[in-house]
Amino acid sequence: RRAVFITVTALRCRPSLLRADHRFCGRLRFSKVSVRMRNPDAPQPTIYAWLALLLLLWSANFIFAKFALRELPLPLVLGLRYVFSAACMLPVVALGRRGSTWQGHPWKWSDAPAVLGVGLLGLVGNQVLFLIGLSMTSIAHAGVISALSPVLVLLGSAALGHERITRLRIAGLLIAACGVVVLQFSRGSTGEATRAGDGVMLLSVLVFAAFNLLGKPIAERVGSLRMNATAYAAAGLLALPVTWWNLGRGAHASLLAWTGVVYMAVCSSVIGYLIYAHALRHLPASRVSVVVYLQPLLASLLAVLMLGERPGAGFLPAAALVLAGVYVVERLG
Repeated sequence: RRAVFITVTALRCRPSLLRADHRFCGRLRFSKVSVRMRNPDAPQPTIYAWLALLLLLWSANFIFAKFALRELPLPLVLGLRYVFSAACMLPVVALGRRGSTWQGHPWKWSDAPAVLGVGLLGLVGNQVLFLIGLSMTSIAHAGVISALSPVLVLLGSAALGHERITRLRIAGLLIAACGVVVLQFSRGSTGEATRAGDGVMLLSVLVFAAFNLLGKPIAERVGSLRMNATAYAAAGLLALPVTWWNLGRGAHASLLAWTGVVYMAVCSSVIGYLIYAHALRHLPASRVSVVVYLQPLLASLLAVLMLGERPGAGFLPAAALVLAGVYVVERLG
């Protein structure tokens, strides 16, 4: 009995305990008993408030990008976004060095080419295609297509042999594909959505999925903060000549257009990334992924209220199919 008491006491903080059943022969039979325990690190309501803010920041990014693209040339918007983001990441990097963010992630110069290559793929390639696609299509279509990111990550992971495609996941993929088909046959009365723009937006999501797949092992070695900071710094340096060359073309832009550029660089890229990383430390990835499901709907609502966009009649069925497919693939499959 003393041995049983010591064993149970030592394991009292684990999610399962050992139960001792006395038999007539004097032996003990141990079996697992699941118990509910209070987790001292359980997420507080403030974590969900941060997650709601993240949803608002990323949804409004579509709106502010439209504000900027209406009056400023695309090269200037891209260049300023990278320069501003790089400037904002410098204090974040300084704080990360002092804290525990980079502990366990020693820097090796042999990792520099991979960090730069993958980081520039995700930041430059994805964002260039995103802004080009957004300038050619509506926010409603862009939001729904962006929600396909988890599905494309799954397909790439399965191609690399890291994931297994089940029948339920195949069903989810087909449901999401049907939603994209329905979306292509629905055009809003504003006439902003084009198939070319939707195609570029889908290509940007493909690049982002590749960034996730290729960047995961690198981020595990050097740390995600260091990888993103290095990519922002490199993109900012590369964008300086383009930004300086096109700066005069934005002299007559309104304050709203410049606000759109600053918002994309600071709120969406830097603050949004930090909130996302903070949420992943306190919540499972399945709960954080709720942003993927709600972002197209909130972005479309903001587009109706702030830009006067009117999605076509097939938008809601298409969005429902795409989000249902993503849910089946991520949560049920």
